Amino acid sequence: MTSTPMLTVLEEDKHWWFATRTRIILAYLDRYVGPGKDRRVLDVGCGAANMTHHLRHYGQVVGVDNNPKPLAIARERGLEAYQGAADDLPFGDEEFDLVALLDTVEHVPGEDQVFEECRRVLRGPDPVTGRPGGRLLVTAPAFKFLWSQNDVINMHQRRYTAAGLQAKLAQHGFRVLRISYNNFFVFPLAAALIVLRRGRAEPKLASPHFDEDAYQVEMEPTPPVLNAVLTLVGKLEVALLRRVNLPVGTSVIAIAEKVTG
Repeated sequence: MTSTPMLTVLEEDKHWWFATRTRIILAYLDRYVGPGKDRRVLDVGCGAANMTHHLRHYGQVVGVDNNPKPLAIARERGLEAYQGAADDLPFGDEEFDLVALLDTVEHVPGEDQVFEECRRVLRGPDPVTGRPGGRLLVTAPAFKFLWSQNDVINMHQRRYTAAGLQAKLAQHGFRVLRISYNNFFVFPLAAALIVLRRGRAEPKLASPHFDEDAYQVEMEPTPPVLNAVLTLVGKLEVALLRRVNLPVGTSVIAIAEKVTG
């Protein structure tokens, strides 16, 4: 199978965390969806359209976000973007073939309604042709014990385990095709850093929840050499994830299929 190349268009594409996540997302979508231009793709919590150029490999992308600040940037970048809430999507039933819920559900107090809305807007399976239901791709932060200042400035409501996320998806009419942790290799270092920083001063990062001028949460700067090393580590992890699921990580990724109407 030919792998979809990762485009380097935005500054976020150069940051090791974004780059690793994007490469994993592309690997999952290549395997369980496949590139194509005829699908309708919904990016829930699209922000400033940081993922649009990647998701366009898989169809025509529409975005939705509840924050008007990044939406202005998203429209400048050419995304058809609407203001709306993840738990009350401004779209009709079964409008989309693929829904991307990328580091979004953890922000919403009512997670059940988010999953229900994603199920509602995805097309259902066709029993006549045998066509399967639409696909939902989810990424989210993992493990409550990794709670840190980053969760606070992002106004996260929770972090997930793979088992907990899989149960939620099944509860809302999805069949999980694959689920794994990611950021496996950096997990020990990240966990140690979080513990060491507790109770101490942490880097001040801009957040739209607390800073009037910010349109998205600022990523913690990484020195160029370290960024290059972690980017390489991320590429190795993606190669591993193409073959096996990972037992731990700072994040979790799942792809699921709608099985109920």
